Amino acid sequence: MSDPLNKVLEVLSGEEDASTERLFEIIRIPSISTDPAYDDACKDAAEWCADKLGEIGFDASVRPTTGKPMVVGHYTSSNGRASPHVLFYGHYDVQPADPLDKWDTPPFEPQLKDDPKYGSVISGRGASDDKGQFMTFLEACRAWHDATGDLPVSVSVLIEGEEESGSPSLAPFLEANRDELIKDFALVCDTGQWDADTPAITTMLRGLCSSEVVVTGPSRDLHSGMYGGAARNPIRVLTRILGSLYNENGAVQIPGFYDDVRPLSPDQQDQWNALDFDTAQFLGEVGLKLPAGETGRGVLEQLWSRPTAEINGIIGGYTGPGTKTVIPSKASAKLTFRLVPDQDPDKVVSGFKEFVMSRLPDDCSAEFLPGQGSPAVGFDTTGPAFRAAAGALADEWGKQPVFMGCGGSIPIVESFKSQLGMESLLVGFALDDNQIHSPNEKYNLTSYRKGARSWARILDNLSNM
Repeated sequence: MSDPLNKVLEVLSGEEDASTERLFEIIRIPSISTDPAYDDACKDAAEWCADKLGEIGFDASVRPTTGKPMVVGHYTSSNGRASPHVLFYGHYDVQPADPLDKWDTPPFEPQLKDDPKYGSVISGRGASDDKGQFMTFLEACRAWHDATGDLPVSVSVLIEGEEESGSPSLAPFLEANRDELIKDFALVCDTGQWDADTPAITTMLRGLCSSEVVVTGPSRDLHSGMYGGAARNPIRVLTRILGSLYNENGAVQIPGFYDDVRPLSPDQQDQWNALDFDTAQFLGEVGLKLPAGETGRGVLEQLWSRPTAEINGIIGGYTGPGTKTVIPSKASAKLTFRLVPDQDPDKVVSGFKEFVMSRLPDDCSAEFLPGQGSPAVGFDTTGPAFRAAAGALADEWGKQPVFMGCGGSIPIVESFKSQLGMESLLVGFALDDNQIHSPNEKYNLTSYRKGARSWARILDNLSNM
C-alpha cells in the first residue's frame, strides 16, 4: 500500500462519525423530484452538493435546466502522471416517501438503527438510493484532499436531480455540455454488492423496449347472446397469440429474437455457477417455487444475460362489477422486452409485430402503438479500469469482487455511451434488501464506510493505470 493511500485510509477511519453526519445532512433534505411541492428542497439539495464539493477543492456550481438543477464540479489533479480524467455520476433526488404510516421512523429524519442481520444501518429516504451511494465517492475524495492536499486523478462530478422522475432534462443537458463532460470514462455508484461481505462490479445492463398491441374484431361491442359463437372475440384472439409467445421450454418464439444474443463466456459461466445463489430462497420470497425461464439455464443467467418478453397488462371488454354479456370490439396488451448486448430494440419490436400478424385471423386487425427502446450495455472486464477497480475492491474486502450482470437498466449509462461516447465503470455498495423506493429504506453502515474506503483505493489504482 502506498504511503499516501495509507494516510487517506487513516483519515477515513478518524472521520467516520463526521462522515455519517454529512450523509444525514443530505438525507434530511426532502428532494422529491416527482412532486412540484418539493422544488425548493431539490434546489437546496443541489446547493448542498455544490457546497460540499467546493469544500474539497472542486470548482463546482449549480446549473439550471428546464427541470431540476444539475450539479457539476471539476478537480484537476496536480500529479504529473498521465492518469485518467474520470466523470463520476450520482443523483440527489429521491422517491416519494409514501405510505408514511409504514415507516418505523420519519423518512427524512435519518438515524442509526440496530439490525439483527447487518448490525448498524442508516435509515431514511435516499439512504441507499442514491445519497448514501454517491456520498461514498465524495467522502473518498474528501479524505484524499484532507490527507494529501490533492486527488490522485482528475475528477469531474455530475449530480442530477431528476433520476427518479425519468431524467427529462438529462439528454439535452448532456448534449449542450458534451465538450465539458466527455472524459476518459464514467464512474457510476448506483448498483450493488453481491452480498454484505462481497463486493461486485456490474458488467452488463439489460436494455428495454416496449410495445402495445390493439386487436380489433367486430366494428362495435356485441351482445353475446345474439353473436356468441359466430362473432370473433378479440380477447380470445389476443390471448391465443400471447399464449404462444413462449414454447414449452421457456424460449421466446418471436422470429430472430435470439439471433444477436452472445453466448455466455465459459469464465463468466464458471464464476456465476460458483456463487452461493439460492434459487429456492430467491423465488420463495415472492411465493414461487419453480424457475419459469429457459430450460437448462440457471436463474442468474436468465436474469443477467438472457433476453425476455413479458406481458405487463391486458385490457378488454367489461371489467366492472357484476356481469355484462358483451363481446368486445377491441382487446389490447402492453409488453416489454428486456434486451442483452447486441440486440436491436427496433428489430425486436418488428419481430413481435411479425409474430402477431402471422397469427391474426383475416377478419381481425392489429394496431401497434409506439413504445420506447434503449439497447443493452456490456463492458470489457479485461480493460485496465476494470482490473484497477477489481484489485482495489479485493484489497478492501479481502475477497475478489463478483462480476455481476444486472437484470434492469440504468439509462444514464446508455446515455453516456450513445451521447458522449464514454464507457462506464459500475461499482456500488447497495444490497437487494435495502428497501429502496419502499418504506424503511436503509443502507448498511458497513457498506457506507467500506464503500468510501473502496473508492479511495480505486482512485489510487486508477492513477497507476
